This record gives sequence, C-alpha cells and structure tokens, in this order.
Amino acid sequence: MKKRNWNKYAFELISIFVVVISAFALNNWNDNRKEKNAESKILLEIYNGLEKDLIDVGQNIDGHEQGIKSCVFWRKVLRNETVNLDSVQQHYFILTRDFISIQNTSGYETLKSRGFELVENDILRSKIISIYEFDYQTLRKLEEEYNEVQFHQNYFEKINNVIAPHLSFNQDGDILSMDLPLNISDVEKKVLLSYLWKIQTNRRFVLNTYIDVQDHIKALMADLDHELNK
Repeated sequence: MKKRNWNKYAFELISIFVVVISAFALNNWNDNRKEKNAESKILLEIYNGLEKDLIDVGQNIDGHEQGIKSCVFWRKVLRNETVNLDSVQQHYFILTRDFISIQNTSGYETLKSRGFELVENDILRSKIISIYEFDYQTLRKLEEEYNEVQFHQNYFEKINNVIAPHLSFNQDGDILSMDLPLNISDVEKKVLLSYLWKIQTNRRFVLNTYIDVQDHIKALMADLDHELNK
C-alpha cells in the first residue's frame, strides 16, 4: 500500500515538475519571440531611416560637386577665359552655399533606449553604432560647426564686394549677366583666386567624407536587409 502511494506521489511530483519546466520554457520562448519581434521592428525602422538619409547624403554630394564647378567657373572669369554668362546667377548662388546634414535617428534612438544588446548580431550592432555615433556626427560637425567649411560666412561678403559691381540685373532684381573682363586689380584677383582654391579644397574634403559615409550606409542597409530576411 505504501509502495503504491509512493509511486503515486512520485508520478504526481514528476508531472508537476514537467508542467513547471514546460511553463517556464514556454514563457522563455514567448519572451525571446517578443525580443526578436522588437529587434526586427527597430531594425526595419533603422533601415527606412537610412533610405531617407541616403537621399539627403546624395543631395549634399551633388551640392558640393556643383560648388566645385562654380569654383572652376569663377576661376575662368578671373583668368579672362570664355564662360557661359547665362549661368552667372547659378554660379553666384552656389559658390558659397552651405548645407546641413539631416539624419533620421528615430530608429537608432529607440534601439538606444531599449539597449544595444537587443541586436544579437555583434558585427551588425557595431556597424549601426558606428554610423550614428561617428559617421553622422562627423558630417554634422563638418557642415555646421567646422569653421573652415562655413563658406557663406567666411567668403560671401568678401567675394561679393568685388564681383557685385560687375553684375547686371533686370527690373525684378534677378541677375542677368556680368560685365567682362572684370576691372579689378592684380591684388584683388590673387585674393579671389586664393579664396576659390580654399573653397574648392575644403569642398573636396567634405565631398570625400560624404562619399565614405554613403558607402557605409549602403553596406549597413545590405546587412540589415540580410538580417531582416533570414
């Protein structure tokens, strides 16, 4: 009788143990599934943000390339070489134009608040952090804080004081053309040429930085796409 009761109790104990372990495993599986779903949602948000960032980066790359072309245009003007006067207004506007670096960081900020360990892939996690904490910060500081590339602030007034007297305008105040050759001294010409050299050199530096970041964004998007479609 006692042996039979012991067998009954042992069976009940084992049954309870199995139920507890199963419940624990199920709860753990549900938690892992929730974490994985949260990871996927955040990674998708980061991917969508990077798509928009890639457009902004591309526009700024184009802007700095146009700025370099404007340096070439004005260098030709100063050297009395033939230029297309129909593009004077465009090159006048673009020469010292500044840009800002816009980043869509909502997905990254969500990840940061949840904890970076939510991303299980160590390499992917490292690349995400590098883009937002290094690459994007570098672009922002270059465009908005680094004095060397504040072109409008540093050069517009100085260049305009020499160029503006030679511009012609229509009744609406739009630039139509320019009187050539420029009636300026050799000293003024050399000063302007030095400004153009510095603007072009700094735009090339910023441009190369943008191109590097553009490559990093594309690589990260490819990694995210692979992770999301596993």
